[in-house]
Amino acid sequence: MWLNEPLAFGTAVGEAVAPPGVRLSAAAAPLTRAVGVIDEFGQRRTIHIPAERDLTIYVDRRELVTLMTLGAQPEWLVLGYLRNQRLVQSPDQIESITVDWEVGAAAVRTRTGLADLEARTAQRVVTTGCGQGSVFGSLMDDVERIRLSPTAQLRQSQLYAILRTVREQDSVYKQAGSVHGCALFQGGELLLFVEDVGRHNAVDAIAGWMWLQTPAIQRGDDKVFYTTGRLTSEMIIKAAQMGVPIVVSRSGITQMGLEVAERLGLCAIGRATHTRFLCYTHPQRLVWDTSLP
Repeated sequence: MWLNEPLAFGTAVGEAVAPPGVRLSAAAAPLTRAVGVIDEFGQRRTIHIPAERDLTIYVDRRELVTLMTLGAQPEWLVLGYLRNQRLVQSPDQIESITVDWEVGAAAVRTRTGLADLEARTAQRVVTTGCGQGSVFGSLMDDVERIRLSPTAQLRQSQLYAILRTVREQDSVYKQAGSVHGCALFQGGELLLFVEDVGRHNAVDAIAGWMWLQTPAIQRGDDKVFYTTGRLTSEMIIKAAQMGVPIVVSRSGITQMGLEVAERLGLCAIGRATHTRFLCYTHPQRLVWDTSLP
């Protein structure tokens, strides 16, 4: 089955507009499975656990990488992975993405091939991602070229609205645990919420989704990115590549993540729960409210 626009996943707002001629399969997989367990009282119970599965990406029949994922929206994940690895500069380069769960493969067909793919994927860096993720090339490649909006800001009340929305979100984590969640906001309004076994997959899926939206949604300068995971250098760079100048995390930040955020002019906010948070970098982007309800 082919779609000209992706299926809804979690909470998504905004019309999906796939570039002309781009074909996406609709291969969403079940997010959890029921298993029998014995609890601390010796009682047998049925619970749900995340349905982790492997997905091998092939680009023009060349094996690229295998990702471990829930598989909720694998087409977004694949497109976002190619984007954040800087292997594809525009979705117009992609003719189709076909996911087949029977063989655990995602076949990407490009229009004219990807230039220097062998050389660009020769260097692999193991990251802090869950299950040991990896990136191709140097983490710092092209960082100096990223330009974030110098005027983007977030009100304190909008930050609290973001934290409240995430806290109230119906999620796989509440049902089964063992997953990370990421979200994209415009001010305090939720645009998309994604969960996966690793935070890197979740941000890649958001990046892929953004590329398939209207120009207003594709722009990241008025967006805020939220993650339940820690703010490592890779997470900061991925958000910046999407043009997003403000990142919020339930967890903390690493030294390299802090240094990269400082260089990019990105506001990194961590340890954010309820009305508590720490602003690590560029606090001028945070507008303090003199009175809050």
